[in-house]
Amino acid sequence: MKMSWQGVFPAMTTQFHADQTLNIPGTLAHIDVMLAAGVHGLVMMGSVGENTTLEASEKKELLKATVAHVRKRVPVLTGVAEYTTAQACRWATDAAKFGADGLMVLPPMVYKSDDRETIAHFRTVAKATDLPIMIYNNPPAYKVDISPEMFAELGDEPKFASLKESSDNPRRITDIINLTKDRYVIFAGVDDLVVECFALGAVGWVSGLVNAFPHENKLLWDLLTAGNWKEALEVYRWYTPVLHLDTHVKLVQYIKLAVAECGYGSELCRAPRLPLVGAEREVVLKLIRQAIATRPGKK
Repeated sequence: MKMSWQGVFPAMTTQFHADQTLNIPGTLAHIDVMLAAGVHGLVMMGSVGENTTLEASEKKELLKATVAHVRKRVPVLTGVAEYTTAQACRWATDAAKFGADGLMVLPPMVYKSDDRETIAHFRTVAKATDLPIMIYNNPPAYKVDISPEMFAELGDEPKFASLKESSDNPRRITDIINLTKDRYVIFAGVDDLVVECFALGAVGWVSGLVNAFPHENKLLWDLLTAGNWKEALEVYRWYTPVLHLDTHVKLVQYIKLAVAECGYGSELCRAPRLPLVGAEREVVLKLIRQAIATRPGKK
């Protein structure tokens, strides 16, 4: 399937008002910050976008507003993270109607499907849409592991154009390429493993901390693609302490706090996620503020 996905794709936050209602103008303003920094695509309503806290009507409203706002300047993907295969198919169908350029599809939520069930889920969603699909593998978070062998088995479906590898195991990229050659466009999905994934063959990066550090994120990617390893490693070593926040169970709260500290939006999440407090908040703030104070090019 023809598509040109590569480079930095923010896993966008979803902004909320103080009463936890959807803040579309705030979300679009944050998108403008990302576009001004030169990102290559957008992933709306993924894990960082709090997909599973949104009502179906809110998802439709947000996707329509995003597509109209972006105006094809970059590809707009939407997460498909539903509890049942039927719900995932409905959202995949709706997303196409509302103008999405592609889907980032997760395994079914809550239930830990086995390999046969996982493959059936992805194949059924693919039948429900003509959009290209990025398969999202994140066993640490969702407890379902899509193995290299499973990616090879799924390779006969042309709609599976890309994969986001978040298994926390960069060697998987080599195993996938050895089994599937250039079948998939591979994206790194763990922020603090991006250099390792790039070195092994990833051509894109679905990033969380880009929401707070878009220019530095793009700088790191540009240095990598230019082959400037020395400077890339310097930026990576500066960035890694906050990139570690992407691997925590509270990554959404941590990333949104960083977004707020950098002046790009609110830290407010939807319950059951609550604002950070006490010692935990102070530790995370210290990391974020240290990164801001020492960011590349800062005088």
